[in-house]
Amino acid sequence: MEFRQLEYFVAVAEECHFTRAARRMRVAQSGLSASIRALEVELGAPLFLRSTRQVELTQAGRALLVEARRVLGSVDAARNAVAGVQGLLRGTLSVGSVQCLHAVHLPEVLARFHDRHPGVEIRLRQGGSGELAEEVRAGRLDLAFITSAPAGDLPQSTLDTEPMVLVCGPESRFAQEDSVFLADLSGESFVDFNPDWGTRDDVDRALAQAGVERRVAVEVNDVHSLLDFVGFGLGVALVPESFRHKPTRARFVPITDAPTTGTSVVTGASVSAAASVLLDMVLEGRALATG
Repeated sequence: MEFRQLEYFVAVAEECHFTRAARRMRVAQSGLSASIRALEVELGAPLFLRSTRQVELTQAGRALLVEARRVLGSVDAARNAVAGVQGLLRGTLSVGSVQCLHAVHLPEVLARFHDRHPGVEIRLRQGGSGELAEEVRAGRLDLAFITSAPAGDLPQSTLDTEPMVLVCGPESRFAQEDSVFLADLSGESFVDFNPDWGTRDDVDRALAQAGVERRVAVEVNDVHSLLDFVGFGLGVALVPESFRHKPTRARFVPITDAPTTGTSVVTGASVSAAASVLLDMVLEGRALATG
């Protein structure tokens, strides 16, 4: 069994497609397929169920995937350890983030990281908080910036917290109010993010605790669409106070019993050298910003 075979196997397992996996690994598909077949022969079991539409792991493949990721992770850690002794960083840094990250200006931070450590390949993925936390647990992401805390099994650092405000259309009955209570929102139609996306989980919990049964009429996965739908009267929404700075025709109204939402960075139990450096940059930057 060769190291490269495990890399090819993990790529196919994650992409669920031989062509995409070959493109990701920058090899000919025929060579990648031959490597997987040789691995199956050596192990004496099929690793994938192949069809014209998709590729799925067999039970043997699922068992191998756990160990293959562990082996590849150990090799990366060994390389990073040697590079660390030499004062170098190399390898891959996989980062996850929710959209409209307020606590950290991620493009700027990643650009500074790249300038200092050009030997590290940066990969970024956006998604929902729960999805990103699961990717960290599985070892597919080194760290992730999320807006809802995971189950508590991941190491995490809180970057900031902020109150939420009501956003409504200019013709809404709330538009001219100085403030509202959560209970006042009973019976309103809501615009919100998809489940597990953005601050949706925080809003669900806050309204449930306030005894407000709500109907989400419009579900979106980006901030600007949410504000547009609200601005044209298709519902109200609860959003972080920092959204006030975004261009919109909607109105922002303080909430007297406002819930809060926070941003955290989560890592796996084992943190790579590159992830540790990025985490230090983020935490130092937050300390300077709030100091």
